[in-house]
Amino acid sequence: MGFSFRWPWPRAADAPDVPDPHAELRQAWDEQGFVVLPGFYDEAELAAAEAPVRRAWEEKAPRVVVDDLVTGQRLRLSDVSDEARSKHRFKTNDLYLEQEAVRRLALNERITPILTALLGRVPVLCNSLSFEQGSAQTDHVDALFMTPRTPHHLLAIWVALEDCHPDSGPLKYFAGSHRIEPYVFSTGSHHFVLDEMPAWREYMDQQVAQRGLQPETFPARRGDVFIWSAYLLHGGSPIRDPARTRKSVVFHYYSQEDCIAQRCTIVPYQGGFWMHRPHQAVPGLGESPAPPLPPDARLPPQD
Repeated sequence: MGFSFRWPWPRAADAPDVPDPHAELRQAWDEQGFVVLPGFYDEAELAAAEAPVRRAWEEKAPRVVVDDLVTGQRLRLSDVSDEARSKHRFKTNDLYLEQEAVRRLALNERITPILTALLGRVPVLCNSLSFEQGSAQTDHVDALFMTPRTPHHLLAIWVALEDCHPDSGPLKYFAGSHRIEPYVFSTGSHHFVLDEMPAWREYMDQQVAQRGLQPETFPARRGDVFIWSAYLLHGGSPIRDPARTRKSVVFHYYSQEDCIAQRCTIVPYQGGFWMHRPHQAVPGLGESPAPPLPPDARLPPQD
């Protein structure tokens, strides 16, 4: 299953002579396109990050936006009917904008240095995606849809909030697929063009076959972290038992340089930054307003 670490991860109170893992991490990252950090988060950290998800649904948080993974509809959480909630699978978007406990899972004194080492730049948290069930998403690379201004200035992490059963739709990936030369669309960009996605899929299928790459699944345990390149081919395995959950949270990060160049508002936090912005736009309703701007936010330059 690629490279992972097996020793306990150092916390602030631990002895300072724990070996620096970054050189090995970067080597695995270059070769595989991902790294695994087993048991990285403890029960207290996970429980603190889980509570905001429950609270958002219980309180029908008015600003929070969700995606119905059955219908493909994007809507405000407060507009989800009780019937749909009980029968459909949902992705809860961008709780990091509202809750520090979610930001703390994405950026902290232990994970931020690792993200910085792999990205090669200071990371800026730009979204969070909370799942209760598997995504069943088709194979893709993140750079298609969240195309960074500078190539490779985007990475993602997946945090397991429970042990993942094989029938719940585990995360699927193709180790080494990050080395495939990105497809160029008719626009001259690597950003997807919807009508040209069949050609992209044919290209990726050919590349995977030529390189002899095989799909693997991540048998996650609660507290494990999977970090992957924006160019790694991955998706969600089929959900064989719809009654099973696969609770997890995903975070994406751009580089500080790209965010400054794109005139984003960023907020310093735990050695990195998080992006302050409105919630995702909902068709027919527009954007939900952003939460209040923190006093230490770095505003984009004025012309």
